[in-house]
Amino acid sequence: MHAEPTERNGAGSPGCLVVPAALLVLLAVVLLRPLLGDDRGAAPPATTATAPPAGTAKPSGRRPGVVNIESEQALRGTRSAGTGIVVTPSGLVLTNNHVIQGATSLTGTDTDDRRTYRARVLGYDKNGDLAVLQLEGASRLKPAVFGDAARVRIGDPVTAVGNAGGRGGAPSVVTGRVTALEQVVTARDANDGSVERLTGLIETDAPLRPGNSGGPLLNSAGEVIGVNTAASADYRMDSGDARQGAARGYAIPSGHALAVARQIERGEASATVHIGPTPLLGVRVRAGGGSGALVEEVVPGAPAEAAGVPEGAVIVALGGRPVDSPDELTELLLAHRPGDTVRLEWTGPGDGTRRAADVRLAEGPPQ
Repeated sequence: MHAEPTERNGAGSPGCLVVPAALLVLLAVVLLRPLLGDDRGAAPPATTATAPPAGTAKPSGRRPGVVNIESEQALRGTRSAGTGIVVTPSGLVLTNNHVIQGATSLTGTDTDDRRTYRARVLGYDKNGDLAVLQLEGASRLKPAVFGDAARVRIGDPVTAVGNAGGRGGAPSVVTGRVTALEQVVTARDANDGSVERLTGLIETDAPLRPGNSGGPLLNSAGEVIGVNTAASADYRMDSGDARQGAARGYAIPSGHALAVARQIERGEASATVHIGPTPLLGVRVRAGGGSGALVEEVVPGAPAEAAGVPEGAVIVALGGRPVDSPDELTELLLAHRPGDTVRLEWTGPGDGTRRAADVRLAEGPPQ
């Protein structure tokens, strides 16, 4: 299945994150919204920093290990940009899933050696918004140093580094302070209505911009304590007129990001982590007001078209398992690999007649 990238793809593809709260709605604009293993395949341990005395810490400057990521989505004729973090000298890079979502080709430019490499997706956690890339032919890169996010406290100074605006070149550097911990954000995909719930986030007042997604959030020692994933502005909805408030940035804590990265490096697929190439069904879907996934578009030449699935059909089962929503269709699809043959069932537009066909999944862009 090909699903349109969410509106959180960063520079070149503006979008929003909707975060409900009591009498308050946070609209988060995607910021430019592992990697592990050295040349022998062994992941280095994260470095734990000792927090400086309160009141003496200052934001750090830029540190090594930042990659500018360029993504092309040929199925929809768009391009976008984001940021990644070098984890090993051999070119394993950690980023957000939404930075690489829908990509048919990827490149990464290491901002230390200024070389551009073709990038290959090793795996991703769609729900956790994390992905791992391999920069092909890379060696002797300068990896970032990871700190211990468990030591982060409210008020700590932080630095966010990334490809702001998708301009490339030297990364932008902005500073701020930690304003909250253990935050929960719900991202809504404007294309199909699906939601993604991110938990345990570090909140800061660093002024993130589109293009910063996937980049490092640094402590005062210049160590990575988080992966920047979204930004928001407060809009008070109870007074009858929306008023923009203070901007906020959100980062996935480094410990969680590294744990997912190690799982991907080991090639361990799970209910949340997909390893390797992504299977393609060839439809863009959304919620249809009932059960199933409503087909809005069929990709020419893709398996769904070959099976005779029309626009307006509702997909109700895949591989013998019922499909209740677009999210469930994606989850069922990601349990397969390109080349697998699965039974697809749908109801036709208008008459609601149930139809079925065996389809051989092609290889498509990451979800």
